[in-house]
Amino acid sequence: MAVTSMANSSIANYNKYNTIRGAVFAGGADLGFLVIAGGGGGGGSDAGSSGHGGGGAGGYRTSEGTSGGGNSAEDQVSLTPGTYTITVGAGGSGGPSGVSGPGSPGSDSVLATVTCIGGGLGFGASGAGGSGGSGGGGANGGVGGAATPNQGYAGGQGVSGGPYYGGGGGGGASAVGSNGTGGIGGAGGNGVASSITGSSVTRAGGGGGGVYGTAAGGAGGSGGGGAGSGAGIAGGNGTTNTGSGGGGVGGLTGSAGGNGGSGLVVFTAPSNINVSFSGGVTQTNSTNAGITTYVVTATSTTSETVTLA
Repeated sequence: MAVTSMANSSIANYNKYNTIRGAVFAGGADLGFLVIAGGGGGGGSDAGSSGHGGGGAGGYRTSEGTSGGGNSAEDQVSLTPGTYTITVGAGGSGGPSGVSGPGSPGSDSVLATVTCIGGGLGFGASGAGGSGGSGGGGANGGVGGAATPNQGYAGGQGVSGGPYYGGGGGGGASAVGSNGTGGIGGAGGNGVASSITGSSVTRAGGGGGGVYGTAAGGAGGSGGGGAGSGAGIAGGNGTTNTGSGGGGVGGLTGSAGGNGGSGLVVFTAPSNINVSFSGGVTQTNSTNAGITTYVVTATSTTSETVTLA
């Protein structure tokens, strides 16, 4: 029978234990993972007559369930002792009030060799949504942004006709954002559920599209997508640490688009491996049945690291 741990052994020879533990890890270890990039910001508005697109969800990749874009679970990531990049992508900012401009895209998230692309921006005025992990929604006839294969879905198209000029919903990890119509903003695409942390949680929903006037904005996608809004009301923000998109807004009076939600990095490792992080990493961890789950919710820079030994 293979020796996997002597941490609780009655043998009081820790030099021997450390030698065995090192030999076990020297050949590498397979880590389960869930990596989600930051969501895109929704389009902002001035006094023009259009609805603005919702932000797309950040790219979604996992070895422990369904990945984004309809992809199946990926292989676990195999790592040898060493130091690796770890980054939690920030959510994009919503388009500013009074400018009728696009939001900004979300930032990428990284775990060693696994990279997820930030969500696409929702467009303001008349234009296509931005491409990204999932695409942002378009505005006033603009098409939805394209998605990154195996990470998410495209955004919806904004309608160019009235009376309410609905903006397109941002794409989500499990569904395309809905097109806007003359009467309502497009709904954001839904997110994907994962149980890697021990309970099922849905994340990475797209932001809803905004509408001109007083009609209803599009609903945010499941998993934390921000709702779209009508005139004079700011778009809803994507939920923190879900990588969800921010909601777009409507014209008539200026209002700001919703911010995208920040991303998330989760990984699991055999508990006999020593795991340490650089100073700018915010994380929690728990151990069950010899496996430790690390939940990283923030990194202060893009040069933060995790070291396995």
